[in-house]
Amino acid sequence: MMLHLQRLGCHNINLVTPSHVVPQILAALPLAMALGLRIPLVYNTGGYDSVEALRLLDGIVDIYMPDIKYADDGIAGRYSAVKGYYTIARAAVKEMHRQVGDLVVEHEGLAAGHAHEPSQPPCPNREGTAARGLIIRHLVLPGGLAGTAEVVRFIAQELSPHSYVNVMAQYRPENRAHRYPELSRRITPQEYQEALRLAAGAGLDRLA
Repeated sequence: MMLHLQRLGCHNINLVTPSHVVPQILAALPLAMALGLRIPLVYNTGGYDSVEALRLLDGIVDIYMPDIKYADDGIAGRYSAVKGYYTIARAAVKEMHRQVGDLVVEHEGLAAGHAHEPSQPPCPNREGTAARGLIIRHLVLPGGLAGTAEVVRFIAQELSPHSYVNVMAQYRPENRAHRYPELSRRITPQEYQEALRLAAGAGLDRLA
């Protein structure tokens, strides 16, 4: 499947919520590389990952793309039924950053190809596309429930002020959100602008 995607002209292999299939990824990758796979691997995750599993991927994953959904374990437990979300996500994202660093795109001078195969030739038509590094997503929630101020402080101070952060405005109430009045509306333009202001004020200089 990875080789098929490469033949179609995809810029990367985007592994979405892959925590439960890390062994399969590790088994498949050497086979695919032996047959010519050379586009980056993207680990696309909600941020609720074990550091132990991530360490198995050191030198394997080119681009980590985690969410940081909440800055409060109690709020995460209430709305997403997970234990210790922020505690786990902080440790996971730190490990991701340790492995791949800040985002690098093609025109910044890094050719495509896995970190453990630096001699592979670059792929064509990749100008301006991500080659390696960390992309963090943070979805702004109504009423500050995502804890944006704490999230951007953590990123700027404990990772890097040059972290690439996608501050997202597209929250909409779906499914069971009507059970929680505080989540039963979209965010306002003012709430989104405040999230951007907080991110810039924390020192982050690569916002999307």
